[in-house]
Amino acid sequence: MHHRKKVKSKYSATRRLLLKSKLLRKAESLLVTEKEQKDLERENTLRERAPPLNLSGLSVQELQEICRDLHLKIDVVDEVRYDLNIKVDRNDAEILSLTQKIYELKGKMKRPNLKRVKKSADAMLGALTDSRVSKADFKANLKTVKKEEEKKEEVTDWRKNVEAMSGMEGRKKLFNSGQ
Repeated sequence: MHHRKKVKSKYSATRRLLLKSKLLRKAESLLVTEKEQKDLERENTLRERAPPLNLSGLSVQELQEICRDLHLKIDVVDEVRYDLNIKVDRNDAEILSLTQKIYELKGKMKRPNLKRVKKSADAMLGALTDSRVSKADFKANLKTVKKEEEKKEEVTDWRKNVEAMSGMEGRKKLFNSGQ
């Protein structure tokens, strides 16, 4: 086994602490300036997109027209916002599916959290047996349907059978053929 020698740092602990505090102060000042810059950009875009309204001295009709314009603009903005939300949701879903595919490709499948379902042993056994019985019934029904369809195809011209099937003799034949 190799024993690693503990490498002595180039800087002393006090020097490292001083450098760390300077880095933190610099990062804080950068964050403050970035926030101020974003606020300034936001105000400029708001001023550009929604100039201040001059409502003094306007008639009721002109005020109503301004309200209509504002409502139309609000509707357009809401539609754009809705479309963007839909796009974001789709992209999030796509990112999720792609990351899941990556996990699958790497072989590290992340299993979703499953909810525990309480079911009695009788219910589980019943579910198993019922599904098998219903499949068998379904197949049997298919076979009987096919046989019935074949019988229907054997129907001949009805005019030939009218006289033969009339009266009590005809009904008797129908009754016997039905059994």
